[in-house]
Amino acid sequence: MLLSEKVELAKEYIKTKIEAVPDIAVVLGSGLGSLADEVESQVIIPYTDIPYWPRSTVTGHAGRLVIGKLHGTPVIMMQGRVHYYEGYSMTEVTFPTRVLAVLGIKAIVLTNASGGVNTDIKPGTIVAIQDHINYMGINPLIGENNPDWGVRFPDMTMAYDRDFIKLTCDIAEREGILLRKGVYIAFSGPSFETPAEIRMARILGADVVGMSTVPEVIAANHMGVRVCGISCVANYGAGITDNKLTHQEVMDAMNAASGSLCKLVSKFIKEVKL
Repeated sequence: MLLSEKVELAKEYIKTKIEAVPDIAVVLGSGLGSLADEVESQVIIPYTDIPYWPRSTVTGHAGRLVIGKLHGTPVIMMQGRVHYYEGYSMTEVTFPTRVLAVLGIKAIVLTNASGGVNTDIKPGTIVAIQDHINYMGINPLIGENNPDWGVRFPDMTMAYDRDFIKLTCDIAEREGILLRKGVYIAFSGPSFETPAEIRMARILGADVVGMSTVPEVIAANHMGVRVCGISCVANYGAGITDNKLTHQEVMDAMNAASGSLCKLVSKFIKEVKL
């Protein structure tokens, strides 16, 4: 079966569960699933029920769609994502983004937990992603292009919507939320980066590092969906301190920062103009 046919089947299944398609979707990264609890009039669809939708296997990713209204604004939330390091292909990693795009969303907010590369950006800081470096060794657009979805060679000059970045910064300043703008570099994982890799990333111009988001950003841009990228720095990258890195440390840091991040995303959804 063609990928486009699988995407269509997933789309049609979701449409049977909802009355209308929201204009905006949110992908909740590691430890950030609590924002979905604020959605009113919830329709919950487990990923396991959606045809061909990949299943999350990582702690902190509940694995379900939560559809409803966030403070009066219709929204689709992905409570958890899948990653390349879980053994999924890039086609599978970006499958949810493709489905949301053909469903009819106009914008997507991609959140993640990251490590600090720029030592001026301390753990607990929220970063508005303004650009990325794809160091995963693969691109989700490799293979035959579907012209119904987008052009063969999509432009990535403004992969992260400039108006969205400005709105995010304005909200953070108004609400007293510590926020910086920065460049996100994506490695494949699942091993954390080495100190040498963190030094390299800094030389390349990266501010934060992670193992997700970039494939989704590329796929969303390919399909004409506007992107807002928000990263929460959970810890410093390897070698900046003497501490060993653990996933539990990431989860603990994200739980501590979830209040500020949830407020930022909630305000963004309420105020964004699409």
